[in-house]
Amino acid sequence: MSLPIITLKSNADRRLKQGHLWIYSNEINTQTSDLKQLDMGAQVEVKNNGGKSLGIATINPNGLICGRMISRSIDYPLNKSLLIHRIKQALSLRQTAYPQPYYRLVYGDSDLLPGLVVDRFGNYLVVQIATAGMEAVKDEIVEALQQVIKPEAILLRNDHSARSLEGLPETVEVFGDIPEAVELVENNTRFLAPVAEGQKTGWFYDHRSNRALLQQLSPGKRVLDVFSYVGGWGVQAANAGAKEVICVDGSEFALDWLGENAALNDCQDIVSSIHGKAIPVLKELVANKERFDIVVLDPPAFIKKKKDQKSGEAAYRHIFELGMRLLGRDGILVAGSCSMHLPKSTLVDIVRGAGRHLERHVQVLHQGGQGPDHPVHPSIPETDYLKALFARSYIS
Repeated sequence: MSLPIITLKSNADRRLKQGHLWIYSNEINTQTSDLKQLDMGAQVEVKNNGGKSLGIATINPNGLICGRMISRSIDYPLNKSLLIHRIKQALSLRQTAYPQPYYRLVYGDSDLLPGLVVDRFGNYLVVQIATAGMEAVKDEIVEALQQVIKPEAILLRNDHSARSLEGLPETVEVFGDIPEAVELVENNTRFLAPVAEGQKTGWFYDHRSNRALLQQLSPGKRVLDVFSYVGGWGVQAANAGAKEVICVDGSEFALDWLGENAALNDCQDIVSSIHGKAIPVLKELVANKERFDIVVLDPPAFIKKKKDQKSGEAAYRHIFELGMRLLGRDGILVAGSCSMHLPKSTLVDIVRGAGRHLERHVQVLHQGGQGPDHPVHPSIPETDYLKALFARSYIS
């Protein structure tokens, strides 16, 4: 197969040799490679400065990350055959880890399919494409998923902001008939995920292992779940025996589905909700001297870019301190973060600092991350993003 060739600058192949998949625009030898002549999403052969072939990458000439390695051999381009092979590899891991078909089936770079995310809800699949290279083979992706999984329907939720970074339009497409919400089971708890209108794919599988630990700690406890969305944390706590669960979210849409999920697990009498923004609600709860045994704070990413580091860390510190103020004696704070740029050690330090400011001692009970359906690519730190710190707060 004859492909256009791009050549890297001297030593620019070092990261790729270590297993990384990304090529930055400033690593291209522009004297021998004219990116402007390449179509967005095109496949190219990548060579080092000495002319040695490194494999095949997809290209976006306009991006800072202008290339993503797809194959280490020019004999295996990105096509339906390769997609089927990689999806089967991904499926094998998930079937080993989970007894039921509810998981993230494809996790981008970590499954050697950069720019592709697929969440499985039994016989339904929700797909998100974030790169020009994957967009160019969209039809082949659908065909490969249909062949490997044989789902009833596939929903392409390509209406997310990440596509703008690649110059791609926001679109939604459906192959087959898919309901507004689909069912899943996580940690022996049933849910309806609003895949048509909900956040991202409609569900967040990444915290599954951390929510399992919450269930162990919840029996007989009063639990506050802030940024609850449709009840991933709160409903699981109630289903595990919590005596009361209060969920807080700024979206009435999400809280409507929270109610549906509580009823689905016969715990609607245990679960209640507060509609409002997190900070004002937390401050009001503090003013009312409310106390909880467990406070779960799993906010959206406060640090989306490195330039947000300082302000993002301050935001985490503020909200975790508010959460800690609501803990009763020997209460447990679950501090979550999906900010890739927030190191685990910094999260620990933020929670420690919140405790010391309140003159409380803090014990770290558990430091959790993402589950096996979100495997970490050891050469790509960005794939290791999720953190959940379980911290006991007490006055000696």
